[in-house]
Amino acid sequence: MKINVFIFLLLFSCTALAADTTAIEQALRDLDAQWSAAAGAKNLEKTVSFYSADAIVMPPNAPAATSSEAIRKGWQDLLASPGLVISWKTTKVEVAKSGDLACLSGTYELTMNDASSKPVNDHGKYVEVWEKQSDGKWKCGTYIWNSDLSAPGEKK
Repeated sequence: MKINVFIFLLLFSCTALAADTTAIEQALRDLDAQWSAAAGAKNLEKTVSFYSADAIVMPPNAPAATSSEAIRKGWQDLLASPGLVISWKTTKVEVAKSGDLACLSGTYELTMNDASSKPVNDHGKYVEVWEKQSDGKWKCGTYIWNSDLSAPGEKK
């Protein structure tokens, strides 16, 4: 009888852990969708609010932004781009067993006008590392993305 109770408790614990991971995954998918919507609405304050205080952002073809001011400036410049339309969607979430770290990856779509006011379309992929903060909130601590398109002058 004791063994049956132990097995039941063990199975219940494993199921509860899986449910927690599933809940974390869904919460992060929801946060990332909110973040994409904020950027799409060109809401600078909301967009930068998803980063942790010590975040690092690694844009393509540019130095890493390692301070809140640099991250803010990068987003400010991007959101002010004429003709900007931006969105992204999470395709995969991996939550650490500890439940306090997660890796999200997905795809993005971006359009903005070039120097002649002609719309230029871009699409690519990204990776985000999210960290559970001491207050229980999730924030993005590392963000990198790159285009699926060839660099100017490069042929695929």
